[in-house]
Amino acid sequence: MRFCHLFYVPFTGLGLWNGYRGDIWFRHRSLIFKRFVVPSLLAQRSRDFYIWISWRPEDRENPLIHDFCKELSRVRGLSFIHTFAGLCFWDDKYADNEAGVRLKTHLSQTLPDLAPLVETSDYVLMTIQPSDDMYVPRSVEKIQNAAKVLLKQPWKKYVIGYKQGYIMNYGTKEIAEYSTVGWKTDEISTYHTNTVPPFFTIIFPKEEFLNVEKHYKYTGPYKSHEDITDYFEFYDLGGRGFVVGTHGANISTVFHHRYKGKMIEKGEKDLLFMQMGIYFSDPYYIQEGVRLYTRKLFNKIPFQETLKKWYHKLPYQMQRL
Repeated sequence: MRFCHLFYVPFTGLGLWNGYRGDIWFRHRSLIFKRFVVPSLLAQRSRDFYIWISWRPEDRENPLIHDFCKELSRVRGLSFIHTFAGLCFWDDKYADNEAGVRLKTHLSQTLPDLAPLVETSDYVLMTIQPSDDMYVPRSVEKIQNAAKVLLKQPWKKYVIGYKQGYIMNYGTKEIAEYSTVGWKTDEISTYHTNTVPPFFTIIFPKEEFLNVEKHYKYTGPYKSHEDITDYFEFYDLGGRGFVVGTHGANISTVFHHRYKGKMIEKGEKDLLFMQMGIYFSDPYYIQEGVRLYTRKLFNKIPFQETLKKWYHKLPYQMQRL
């Protein structure tokens, strides 16, 4: 029972603006990745994994991305592979037909590049690793140990993940508890949800992973991390296993999120940061724009779930305005 573990980083190609919000955006995101994400990966007790970063085809010609990839190649202790065929999971910013065609196209052009890594394995573990978020130490070990146990059970389609973690302000290095189980955030509203955060690992049989049609069908395809349990049996690793990073330029998450819980005090925070390898990482803050300021206000008002459902009922063209 051999498996290949891939930490998948969808660096560009996700969402509107052709999946790239400009060179300034990329400089910020690449610095955050090097300052926080890379140390957290180096701090993992098990480094038996590859970091798979996907880019758009046109990114091959971007000197900023070329230099960034070259810098990563010099990081000792981590193995990187870069693919340049686009995003390899469903992008819900597009209409269903377009999103499906895009995903299959990207998979058909990407999976051959990954085949040499997985060809001697029986299974592939594909862990979602957002480019500005982190996993806590021992997460890799826990994921792999859970996979070994689950693969000895009667076969089911499993996804392994966490429902609780932390949320961190990279600009101030403040950190708080984060949970999708539900928090009473004020005297007006209590939020309850069974949402699975985008920190999970899909277990693929190798043949299902490498074949485009089988890969597509095997994943659902799920259209949002919130839908993953509609297609897979969810195995909760328990405890707090991830850190949502905020920095002033997030697309959908700000530090004052509705799932944010109590603040972590200095002693506990310092220990956690030392374990994650980010104790000496300097704070990093990006000036927020009007859209993100509005989003912050939105996160503080009640009834936002109702508003969100109303928004998603709008015609697709109106959502993109």
